[in-house]
Amino acid sequence: MDTLEKEIYVLECSHLKPDVRVSAQKLAKVLDDEFFEFGSSGGVIKRSNYNGDHALNPDPMEIKFFTMHPLGPEAVLTTYQVHNHKTGRLTNRSSVWKKRQNGWKLFFHQGTVSNSEVFE
Repeated sequence: MDTLEKEIYVLECSHLKPDVRVSAQKLAKVLDDEFFEFGSSGGVIKRSNYNGDHALNPDPMEIKFFTMHPLGPEAVLTTYQVHNHKTGRLTNRSSVWKKRQNGWKLFFHQGTVSNSEVFE
């Protein structure tokens, strides 16, 4: 991995950590002001949904098959699979990160339930 890919990988892992997933203040450091998500539940979630007590599932999760795809000098797409170690559930994920004045921020995220390790 090059330096940028390592930085984005660390950021991607950060919003899966249980202590971040239950903290509006810690999520605010990761999410862009314009953030939105197509959740694995099928719902659309916006940045404002994370301003209060909306805690994400704090289960232990692992990123597998991480790949970064540059979209330009100030945006990247990541694709990977998440294995939820508590439920055994696999989800295919994609994120768009944008470079802002205060660092890289998560602009868009999507999760899709998967029945297999499709990135093998």
